Order: sequence, then structure tokens, then C-alpha cells
Amino acid sequence: MITLDNLGILCIVMGLPFFLTGTVGLLRFPDIYTRLHALTKADNVGLGLIILGLSLQADNLFTVAKLILIWILVLIASSASCHLVARSAMQKNIHPWVK
Repeated sequence: MITLDNLGILCIVMGLPFFLTGTVGLLRFPDIYTRLHALTKADNVGLGLIILGLSLQADNLFTVAKLILIWILVLIASSASCHLVARSAMQKNIHPWVK
């Protein structure tokens, strides 16, 4: 029988490969723009699944609200920092990789 704890563990385990693929993308992709894309997309989805898994295992709604607030703040911070890094790279004439 599937309980909320087991479903939470499943969501956490499903979120871990997203962090792994984001890290692999950081190491393997050829330029700064594709690396930023790999990190922001994969980490945001991975963190969302981990937050969902932790929320399913939480004892009260206040803890769930704090977890969701953390996720929202990380989404805002990662998109803002990604934009700033990409804009700085564009200003320094770092061109995207072309095959």
C-alpha cells in the first residue's frame, strides 16, 4: 500500500537525477549559455520534486508553507542570477558556441 511517506520518498528519489543531470550539464556543455540552461532548468525541477516529497512527509502546514517559500525564493534567485551571468557574458562579447 502506498502511504504519504512512501510517496514522499519516491518524489525525493525522482528529484535526485535532475540534480545529477544539471551537474553533468555544467561539466559537459561547451559554453556558458548552455551550462546556465542546464543548471537552472534541471535544478529547479529537481528542487521542486524534493520540496514536494518533503512536504508530503511534513508534520504541519507551517512546515509545508516554509518549504514552498524556500522553493519560490530559490526559483527567483536562480532566474535572476542566471540572467545576470548571461548578461555579463554578452557584455564581455562571449559568443554562444556554434557547431
